[in-house]
Amino acid sequence: MIKTNLKQIAVMCNGKLPSQVNEEIQVTGVVTDSRHITKGCLFVPLAGERFDAHDFAAAAIEAGASAILWSRAGEEPPGPAIIVDDTLAALQAMAASYLASSSAKVIGITGSNGKTTTKDMVYAVLSTIYKVHKTQGNFNNHIGMPLTILSMPVDSDFIVLEMGMSDRGEIKLLSELARPETVIITNIGESHLLQLGSRLEIARAKLEIMTGLQSDGLLICNGDEPLIQQVLEETDTHKPQQFNKMTFGLGQHNDEFPSEMNFTQDSVSFMTHQGVNRTYTLPLLGEHNVVNSLAALIVARHYKVPEEKIVQGLQRLALTGMRIEFIACENGITVLNDAYNASPTSMKAAIHVLENMKGYQRKIAVLGDMLELGASEGKYHEEIGNLLDASKLDYLFTLGELGKRIAEGAKKRLDEKKIYAYTDKAELIAKLETMLSPDDVVLVKASRGMALEKVVEQIKQFKHQNI
Repeated sequence: MIKTNLKQIAVMCNGKLPSQVNEEIQVTGVVTDSRHITKGCLFVPLAGERFDAHDFAAAAIEAGASAILWSRAGEEPPGPAIIVDDTLAALQAMAASYLASSSAKVIGITGSNGKTTTKDMVYAVLSTIYKVHKTQGNFNNHIGMPLTILSMPVDSDFIVLEMGMSDRGEIKLLSELARPETVIITNIGESHLLQLGSRLEIARAKLEIMTGLQSDGLLICNGDEPLIQQVLEETDTHKPQQFNKMTFGLGQHNDEFPSEMNFTQDSVSFMTHQGVNRTYTLPLLGEHNVVNSLAALIVARHYKVPEEKIVQGLQRLALTGMRIEFIACENGITVLNDAYNASPTSMKAAIHVLENMKGYQRKIAVLGDMLELGASEGKYHEEIGNLLDASKLDYLFTLGELGKRIAEGAKKRLDEKKIYAYTDKAELIAKLETMLSPDDVVLVKASRGMALEKVVEQIKQFKHQNI
């Protein structure tokens, strides 16, 4: 992490060091939350519409912070301070300066779905031979990414940065701050349709990652998504004059694609076009994760990671947070818990995982509302129902008003006697308890606001004559 003195930090963040402050005071690390002060850190008090962390600056000094950034004009700081116009802008400038002074190569990752998993995969394969730092948790925005950078060990070879967004201009800011040498765009989905209005606008927002790409840098993108190439060719898309591009996806027109896939209960093994008869194994479920791993393979080869090390890295993959969580319950029921987020793209991927599960008595989908999809939300839910395959799914349960639209769409594919639509969670759980048996597998998926993890917890506790 950053370790320097106040004089240098003032230069990095374009701040002013008052004459009475000792410029040689040492700082180790940067903290923005006064509840998490570490001894010797720099406290950066951020201000929002409803809060101003300057109010906690004195407590931060008392808790062990060496110094603070300060932007309250006319007020005396409660300890050693660097005066800045805007503490957030100063934090970002400090991060950009720290990163530019290091020798770490920057890899930026964005996309509607799969960016966190892809980040973890890139980290897994590169860290087999390099020292790599990566985004932790969901620190992928205009505050979290600078903090990720400033926590990077100074001797890192690579830093892998996830770049998130909710509107236009946000990824542009992150990309210009990080100046990546390689960027990855996983896909263009439907998340943020409510804010941006169309998948084309979402693609334009994601392609902002090209803004900071270094000259002769590498773009790795999903070649199955035509919108990426369409936006890349638009005159308004900011990008370096010279850059390289490689594509990945399921289609054989891509530079890298899977040539064979074999699924088990908790993993998938696959071969690829460029893999020279090499078999890779992921401790994950789903075809979509194979696609994500192709981007990591391209990165690893680009940076000369030996194939045997790539194989080892993927096998040892550790993921940030929950994706599809495989739960073998004591009552004999298996749950695929994906109740943390949902969009049409991720919903389709999860259903595909369920359909490919083997060795189970019955397959049941419990699907809830996908939120923040804008004016076409009903259509997107009906399309999910239309995708369901009666030969691969035994029962469908839905929850929520929009979930009813999934059920309506499913009536074209499934026997209506196998479809149960609810708006009351307790009623849904009660019906599930009467129906589920050992050796059933249940997918539970919806947007986080539906709180379907409560359904998962109840399934784990079912004790019934069927069980």
